[in-house]
Amino acid sequence: MTDARLVPDTVTVHVPFRLVKRGGRKEMQLPEGAPQSSASDNTLIKALARAFRWKRMLESGEFTTFAELAEREGITPSYLTRVMRLTLLAPDIVEAILERTHGAELTLARVLEPFPTEWAQQTRKSVVLH
Repeated sequence: MTDARLVPDTVTVHVPFRLVKRGGRKEMQLPEGAPQSSASDNTLIKALARAFRWKRMLESGEFTTFAELAEREGITPSYLTRVMRLTLLAPDIVEAILERTHGAELTLARVLEPFPTEWAQQTRKSVVLH
């Protein structure tokens, strides 16, 4: 039998974190050095997968124009072209996204912004793309 006097009425736990917007939603970010969750921003990975899938569909001849593919996918052609540009990302950036080792500043909204098509320039713009 336990003595009820030894158990406090309340327990306070301090967990340092901040909320950041990632991919249009809020996410908890732990301080530097703390082990990060492997459940990173899946919207960026999904966008990469869609971009390469759409590229294959166009290259195979299944669809002949961006407009035709966008209509079938139920999205605007301008959104399709912005996401398709992700196929131009440098391989090391794509790898970092897939391995979830990219920085918290790399979000879908950020990579949908214009970026240089030359891989060396993408890596140099590390604040934006790496």
